[in-house]
Amino acid sequence: MNRSTPSTHLSSDKGHSVVAAPVSGHPLAELIAHEIRERGGWMGFERFMELALYAPGLGYYSGGRRVLGQRPQDGSDFVTAPELTPLFGEVLARQVLQALDATGTDEVWEFGAGTGALAEQLLGELGDRIQRYVIVDLSGSLRDRQHQRLIKAHPSLVHKVIWADSLPEAMSGVIVGNEVLDAMPVHLLSWDGARWQERGVALAPVTTGSTTGPTAGTSSTTTTATQAALHPHPTFTWADRPAPEGVRPPTEHPDSAYPPGTVTETHGQAEAFVTTLAQRMTRGAAFFLDYGFPEAEYYLPQRHGGTLMCHHAHTADPDPLAMVGDKDITAHVNFTGIALAGQDAGWEVLGYCSQGRFLSNCGLGEALARTGQASNAADIQSRVALQMLVAEHEMGELFKVIGFVKGPWFEAIGFAHGDRTHTL
Repeated sequence: MNRSTPSTHLSSDKGHSVVAAPVSGHPLAELIAHEIRERGGWMGFERFMELALYAPGLGYYSGGRRVLGQRPQDGSDFVTAPELTPLFGEVLARQVLQALDATGTDEVWEFGAGTGALAEQLLGELGDRIQRYVIVDLSGSLRDRQHQRLIKAHPSLVHKVIWADSLPEAMSGVIVGNEVLDAMPVHLLSWDGARWQERGVALAPVTTGSTTGPTAGTSSTTTTATQAALHPHPTFTWADRPAPEGVRPPTEHPDSAYPPGTVTETHGQAEAFVTTLAQRMTRGAAFFLDYGFPEAEYYLPQRHGGTLMCHHAHTADPDPLAMVGDKDITAHVNFTGIALAGQDAGWEVLGYCSQGRFLSNCGLGEALARTGQASNAADIQSRVALQMLVAEHEMGELFKVIGFVKGPWFEAIGFAHGDRTHTL
């Protein structure tokens, strides 16, 4: 099961519930509760998501837990394409190699390398064509796994691998980001029928003899100062505030087109991330693979539940306020915003298409042909997994690929057929 599967529907009940979410005494929950009190009782969801995923030593990605794997029995929560089959990296490597040659560069930068599966695959295919393979990953525990995996898989190439804590002022090469943008914190906006509100998180007021949190818009005389004493383990609840004047989803649809109760996301951090990469790249290309839509589809009034989703033990749920730190929080990508951020910072868009079409353009047919007569279980499993990556009802259509270049333009093979740049 991949992270995106439950979010394919146009609408959901996510974001509409205002029932308080009780949590355990997880130190991360206590940290977030403390900051909410310091902020006067309210925290924007973007900050909540940032802490839930990346708080040093405590967040979902930074706390040392195993997140990636094939089955819940191994303690993992979801699986991504490189873990499904090594053919994914083999096919993607053809596009990376073309981009290296076209831009005259010799470095690969991978963001969010997970278990190191994609790094293993790309290193195996590219070999001596690259001088450095730079991994940027916020998880110290994942770095250890990546290092051990690459030492075992490519002992003669592992010296090329570098782990970076921050970006240099100038960089060149080919950037690869597989399911990175969806894990970046988002703002939540809710529509009450009259104006857009910013959705945030508060601590549910607790009174003697009651453990029920308030609904949105209600108030309580219980103060945040007495709250901790009354309720030793924090209980989070949604709380909306009027959004600043003019703040609304980036869509041409009038506000009246959205039903009251609509919740959606905006992606300031992901767009700022792409802007920074574009500004610092002196020469090279970038490819981001993720689930999402162009802006016109993302903000359809029918998608009134937004796309926010959580993942734990290979099951999905829409409640980010529960089990904080123990499950993934993710949102689909607005690829129009990503394209504009890259362009405004100096990149040119190479193309944009579905993952299924991109992999086919990069030689998927040849990879499938080689496994077509497979008789061993590993090859058969790899073939089945690759079909999952390209099938329209699986990851092939929901996942998209966007490419950028700075330097000499080239016709990227991944977008040779089925390019949808015109839809951005």
